[in-house]
Amino acid sequence: MATQLNSAPHEPTVATLSGSSLSARLRRLLLATRPAFAPASLAPVLVGSAWGAHVAGQCDWGAATLALLATVCVHFGANVLNDVADDMSGADRGNDGRIFPYTGGSRFIQNGVLTAREMTVWGATLLGIAAVLGAMLAAERGPGVIVLGLIGVALAVAYSLPRAQLAARGLGELAIAIAFGLLPVTGAAWLQSGRIDAGSLLISVPVGLWVASILLMNEVPDREADARAGKATLVVRWGVPATRRLYLGLHAGASAALLLAATGGLLPLWAAFLPLVLLPAAWRAARAIREPHERLALTRSIQTTLAVQMAGSALLLAAVLWSILVR
Repeated sequence: MATQLNSAPHEPTVATLSGSSLSARLRRLLLATRPAFAPASLAPVLVGSAWGAHVAGQCDWGAATLALLATVCVHFGANVLNDVADDMSGADRGNDGRIFPYTGGSRFIQNGVLTAREMTVWGATLLGIAAVLGAMLAAERGPGVIVLGLIGVALAVAYSLPRAQLAARGLGELAIAIAFGLLPVTGAAWLQSGRIDAGSLLISVPVGLWVASILLMNEVPDREADARAGKATLVVRWGVPATRRLYLGLHAGASAALLLAATGGLLPLWAAFLPLVLLPAAWRAARAIREPHERLALTRSIQTTLAVQMAGSALLLAAVLWSILVR
């Protein structure tokens, strides 16, 4: 495999990830999934499982563990297949404005660490593992698991599949909000309680919107490469000023859902003050969108957006657990 000489510092290269031992191969496969983004799939299952346990009065740890593993496998598989699709379209190959490791893909294909075929096989394998885990859950919980699993896999594949490629149609953020919010939160809650109620639906909103804001922010430094490759993301379609407004709108929507859940008695009243912690950080992150060529500012804003997602999800989980403890 040939190595490109123009890779940025800290990007994966054949020189840094070489080796034929089992540990070296496993390391390459793990890093190809972009594991730093794992909190985006871990958080919704944890929040949903906690809410379902709150409703049911007990927790099925086996079902929660299987749901967590299956969701992470779908997420990682989608990441790998998205790298393949973006390499095929030229979006990642010609992305000189990328901010690694956040945008521009894993760089495994472009830097010669793994071939496109190897990445395709690895992505499909991860989805296959998720299917096996889903089948194990379905054996315990019934065919409803199959329906939820198929929707999740369909979104993962359609997000990147060349003919569908939801991200290139301006539907990426909507797909992500469903795949990392509505679907895993309500699905995990249903596995615990046997039902999807208003509470699980409402708390899925901020979880999904926080992850959608990560995608939106990451599309800002990639907008020129995406436009050249014909990948018409929302940032490409709407431009920078509208993107900033949409970014703030996503965070405002997440805060509104938290306020509604807290004032409606679904969460403890102190959860109503979470927006006071999260919104100022999101506001600061949005400033960099006005200056899309300022790489350092964009990098900090991406990091802040990731931090808001992790902190918000952790605080939401704490609020649900608090409701269980004081019941």
